[in-house]
Amino acid sequence: MTPFVLPHGLHGSGPHKVIAVHGWFADRSAFDALLPDLDRGAFQYALVDLRGYGEAKDAAGPYTTKAGAADVLALADQLGWDRFSLIGHSMGGSVIQRVLAAAPHRVRRLVGISPVPASGLPMPPEQWELFASAEHHPDSRRAIIDLTSGGRRPAAWLDRMVRRSLDCSDAKAFRAWLDSWAREGFHAEIDGSAVPALAVAGALDPALSADLARQTWMAWHVNAELAELPSAGHYSMDETPLEVIRTVEDFLRADDAAGEGQGVVG
Repeated sequence: MTPFVLPHGLHGSGPHKVIAVHGWFADRSAFDALLPDLDRGAFQYALVDLRGYGEAKDAAGPYTTKAGAADVLALADQLGWDRFSLIGHSMGGSVIQRVLAAAPHRVRRLVGISPVPASGLPMPPEQWELFASAEHHPDSRRAIIDLTSGGRRPAAWLDRMVRRSLDCSDAKAFRAWLDSWAREGFHAEIDGSAVPALAVAGALDPALSADLARQTWMAWHVNAELAELPSAGHYSMDETPLEVIRTVEDFLRADDAAGEGQGVVG
């Protein structure tokens, strides 16, 4: 497989380099609500579009978390970033853990926002049917977004999230990504990692909850932390952007005070 240099936007000019990877329902616009208030003097963020999304909507596959990780590393090479931190939302949380598995010596800090576990996410048959049907059915996408945001968000917001999802993703790629993030497990490859790793969970998200993070993320990452946002569901960047910024950037800043992570325990 030949890595693909991901389309991306650069924000900030700080010395701490950060690559942010979106989830299943959005391209890099998933982070738009955060952009006005990021600390651009401390950090430089590269927000990427995975294959099948955004400016890479027409890119050929494979549409897998492993390929996504290779693409992230190819982008870091192009940018000249030897060391960097990673942020991944949902499916992107699986991608960044794949980066950690492939190149632990390059990762400073790891942040999963409602991250899919490195074990994958097994679903009962009826739930799988709902997720699989979202390839072609906007109502299924809306039902998933509503469920994972606690059933509390305005109808107009749900409609907007569905429109963004449909506009920014290729249906075939969208479906293929589901098979990868939900069904492929690789946790043995990151178990024992000493890279500082923060999981950010939304209290209103019943799917990728704080309890699931405790059973997975907290078990495999030696230097793990967990933050639960009480007013957020699965889409905390849209739901509670200021809380996300403060939580994530405080964690990233700790690297500059405490020194960089030590890689994977051998």
